[in-house]
Amino acid sequence: MTTAPPTISPVEVSPQRAWLALSVLMAGMFMSLLDTTIVNVALPTIRDSLGASEATLSWIISGYALAFGLVLIPAGRIGDRFGHKWVFFTGLLIFTLASLWAGVAQDETQLIVARVVQGLGGGIFFPPVTAFVQLMFPPMKRGKAFAIMGAVIGVSSALGPIVGGLLIEAIGEETGWRWIFAINLPIGVLALVAAALLLPTGAEGKKLSTDIVGLVLLAGSLVAILVPLIQGQDEGWPLWTYLSLAGGVVLLVAFGFWERFVVARGQEPLVPPHLFSHKAFTGGVILALVYFAAFTSIFFTISLLWQAGLGHTALESGLVSTPFAIGSIIGASQSDRLAQRLGRTVLSIGVALLSVGLIALWLILLLVPTADLTSWDLLGPMLIAGFGSGLFIAPNNRFIIATVDRAEAGAASGVIGTMQRIGSAIGIAVIGSILFGLVDSYGIAGPADLAPAFGQAATVSLFTSAAFAVAAFFLVFALPKKVSTH
Repeated sequence: MTTAPPTISPVEVSPQRAWLALSVLMAGMFMSLLDTTIVNVALPTIRDSLGASEATLSWIISGYALAFGLVLIPAGRIGDRFGHKWVFFTGLLIFTLASLWAGVAQDETQLIVARVVQGLGGGIFFPPVTAFVQLMFPPMKRGKAFAIMGAVIGVSSALGPIVGGLLIEAIGEETGWRWIFAINLPIGVLALVAAALLLPTGAEGKKLSTDIVGLVLLAGSLVAILVPLIQGQDEGWPLWTYLSLAGGVVLLVAFGFWERFVVARGQEPLVPPHLFSHKAFTGGVILALVYFAAFTSIFFTISLLWQAGLGHTALESGLVSTPFAIGSIIGASQSDRLAQRLGRTVLSIGVALLSVGLIALWLILLLVPTADLTSWDLLGPMLIAGFGSGLFIAPNNRFIIATVDRAEAGAASGVIGTMQRIGSAIGIAVIGSILFGLVDSYGIAGPADLAPAFGQAATVSLFTSAAFAVAAFFLVFALPKKVSTH
């Protein structure tokens, strides 16, 4: 999702070792992104097993995404200073241990904290992935490596619900959700050994930014905004939720002023303010946030509707997402070739197809009685939405980064990656608040009320996701029409 600056010095490594190292990096990336969506199908079973609240279900997804996004930029800077190999190794180790913690969690608080730590680990080892692609591959090979990375991004996110459903079906609902996290252990251990043996060292030594105040202000503002969005509905929107939202906005403004102050002192800011002097970059960053808010929230809504509302199994819930995964794989496989031929148009087509798919899903939920819904009703829209998502996700970063000077590419990519993860967190927070709020307002008297309650709530939630997607479609036109294939 991010690319490293083109100014870093390449590392001498044989082509064969470079591709072997890439497979290790992709294994780590696949795990971290799979965990953004694999948990969705486990939410109802986690709720029953731990007696978790509705807010906890949102925190399990949003807490991971928020922590992931907050450490992307600092992790990239630390990699520049001390070497990307051991930053990758450290992040992967934290992620693997946190997966074990999540798998054995005994209550909802432990699970939330474990998910946040897991997100921190994923965010730490993600920047070295793109840095190594830049370091190990010459320009003519780099495009292929980034295309593989883009495919992994789309496919891992789309496959999450299917893999989660298969695990819960095979092991059982009571403990199956724990294996969703435990499955990371063997993969993580193998990847750690391979990373120590195969990843090259070198290219470290760049001066480390010490903008701790900027990081605290940014983290504080996002937490202050997300906490009331997640907890507000569960607690009846008391006064503190509105004060927290207002405080979050104040902290975000303070962050902007602080970054300008850091630059004026001749120091390196966490987020260079001059990046946003490029109107196209600003539009692209907002596009990243809005698109991921729409994309990630789809699985959250469908999983809860299918299981909590209609009483289907986790596997049946995961299979509903299969057309999306298939479409995403096909779209991602063609995205690089189409981007070279069509330029920005491929992004417009991708977001347009996602929008059409989500609008179709909304109409189906609106017009078909909830109790009569089948997976066949959703097949076509999910396939269309998945194909559009595959077309968009792989090449979109290249177009956003092209809006700034080449020397700013590293800083720009860090901002984009952060906004994508924050968009995921905000999307889940908003959709979760809408979904659970409408379910609670329905006045469920018995099991017979579950289907219509979740049906109405999911209809509004999908409409909101579709609105995010339509907004993303218009934001695409802020990007340049063509970019260099290298």
